[in-house]
Formats: sequence, C-alpha cells, structure tokens
Amino acid sequence: MDLAALEIFRTVAAEGSVTRAAERLGRVQSNVTTRVQQLEEQLGATLFLREGKRMVLTPAGESLRGYADRLLALAEEARQSVHPGQPGGRLRLGAMESTAAARLPQPLAQLHAQWPELVLDLSTAPSRQLVEQVLSHTIDCALVAWPPPGVDADAPVKHTAVFTETLLLALPADHPPVASPADLQLDTLAAFGNGCTYRRMGESYMQQHSGVAPKVLELASYHAILACVAAGRCAGVVPRAVIELMREPPALHLVPLADCDTVLVRRRSYQSPALDALHAALRASAPAAIPLSLPVPIPIPITA
Repeated sequence: MDLAALEIFRTVAAEGSVTRAAERLGRVQSNVTTRVQQLEEQLGATLFLREGKRMVLTPAGESLRGYADRLLALAEEARQSVHPGQPGGRLRLGAMESTAAARLPQPLAQLHAQWPELVLDLSTAPSRQLVEQVLSHTIDCALVAWPPPGVDADAPVKHTAVFTETLLLALPADHPPVASPADLQLDTLAAFGNGCTYRRMGESYMQQHSGVAPKVLELASYHAILACVAAGRCAGVVPRAVIELMREPPALHLVPLADCDTVLVRRRSYQSPALDALHAALRASAPAAIPLSLPVPIPIPITA
C-alpha cells in the first residue's frame, strides 16, 4: 500500500463511482480502476462490489476505509509539521449549518487571503455527527454546539470556545406571550435530525411543563424550519445570527431561550499549523456581544 493508492481508494468509496472519482482526482478512469485492482491484489481481498457503474464497499473495504482515513490524516499532519510557521496543505473542517452560514464566510476569506497555500474542505452536519467524524479521522476539526447530545464526556477530544450564540425559541407570530414552558400552545418542534444540540435544548424546554417529549418535525434547513413555524404548525430553535442574515425574515414571535457556546473540536493528538491559523482567524472574527432588546432568557435544564 502507498498513500496515493489509499487516496484513490478513499475517493472511489466516497463517490461510489470510478468515473466521478477520476474527475475529482484529475486522473483517467483506467488509472483509477487499475490502482484499485492492484490494491485488492496486494491485500488479497475484494474491496468493492461492482454494480454496473456503481462501486459499493464490501465489509473488507469498510474496514480499510477507517484505516485509510487515519493514515492519510496522519500523513497530512506529518507534512505540515515540518513547516511549523507556514500553514498549508489540506484542512478538513466540519461545521453546523448555522455556523457555516453566519460565522464562517469572513474568517475563511481572511484565512485564504493570508495563507493561499492552505486548502480547506468544509462540510456540514449536526454536532454529534461532527464529533464522531473527528474521532473517526473523517475530518480534522469541527465547530459544534457544546455539549452535543450522546457524546461521552470522556471522548478523546479537545474543545475551545470560539463563539457564543444566542438561541431564540421561534413561535408563530400570533402565539401569546411565553414566560415559561406552561405558556406554550404547541406540541411539535421543527428541528434538524438527532445529534443536533439545539434540537435537544428545544425538546428539553418544551418537555418541562407536560413531562412528555414534543413531536419532532425533522427538516434539513433553517429556512424550512422557520417556514413551518410561520405557518403555525410548530415551534423552532434558531440562533439569532441566522435571523439577522435574512433580508426579510418571516413574521415570528421570538423568545430568548439560552446562550450556547460554539467550540472548535479536535482530536487530542491532532495539531497542525493549518489548525492554528484557522483558530486565529476564528478568534479575530468573533463578534462582540450585543444586548438583546428582548426579555431575559429562560433557564433550560438540559438532559442527555
């Protein structure tokens, strides 16, 4: 095995197609096919099932992918370590949807301007999944709402607070004032999938009065969440920064819910000049706290 072969294997696994992998890698298809076949011969195992043009990992391939992620991540870390003052190479960053939209454009633009040799790959997912991807070496670091649901307190990660988000409970515009969970007239929460810290906080708040977990309408974007809230069907939890991004936000009744730290998470053993440069850019762009012209946030007892 060599690193180039592992990179080809991992790209085919990610794309599920030799054609798309070749396009992504800038190689001809025959070269990608040959390198995968050579890797299978070296290992004495079938790594993919060929279903027409679709490539599906076998159990052996799934096992190898985990090792490939770790080996390639360690190789990139080693390359960067020999140039400690020159951030470069590739940094794989994960972020929540709201963070990517509201907090990252400015620092990432500054990062690119200062260190043009640094290639940053950005992906989005809920907080718990992002921590799992960091631990599995799928990504190098992530911006998550801390603490994510279902993440072991002893997980081998380090986290550093970079932003503080003010979370709002979004309700239909005609909903009566809310001073406590007892005032809620809705039993459904519009939210992202399991693993989202903000969803867990909304569920905990809505459950305080009735003792029954709210029904959850799972959606894939804040625009969809707020549209359903505006239609009068449900409540939602949204960072104030997302509302401020909207040129014409829908008519809503917004109630301060809580402040929640966004932290930069990495594996305890992981360090690189690229990560240091990212952290510096995030710190420099952190917004100053702006007082809310809304009532005092309501305390939320967070449950696992």
